[in-house]
Amino acid sequence: MKRISFLAPVSIAVISALSTASFAGGHLPYEKRQAAMKTVGASTKTLSGYAKGTAPYDAAGATAAFTAMQNAVANLGEMFPEGSEADKSEAGPKIWSDPAGFDAAIVKFQNDIAAAVAAAPASKDAFMPVFGQVAGNCKACHEGYRVKKN
Repeated sequence: MKRISFLAPVSIAVISALSTASFAGGHLPYEKRQAAMKTVGASTKTLSGYAKGTAPYDAAGATAAFTAMQNAVANLGEMFPEGSEADKSEAGPKIWSDPAGFDAAIVKFQNDIAAAVAAAPASKDAFMPVFGQVAGNCKACHEGYRVKKN
């Protein structure tokens, strides 16, 4: 009996941990997109450091950041389903009123990130135009499809 009472809490803890892990980043659309954007933001911060010279350029670090970004946005279009307009997020209404434009922006972003990963820029000189292209996508999408922050 003592053995069962000891194992029961452990089993519950393990099951709880596994079920929580399966929803890392959340299971609601806005939770998934917020998790993806946090990864994109962290990657952009790293890449911006290389671009601004506040961190020494690291080719492997740049490729890793671009790869993390690429993985985060692989299913980005699926994170904005019809009916998720009212979710708690900074997603602007134009996402749903201009789905073709939004989809085109996502595809361009994904393609530019894929090109950055493939380029694997070995030097800061090679990195700058690749990063500029990717960062330009972020800016364009935020200006057109994101609720303005106060």
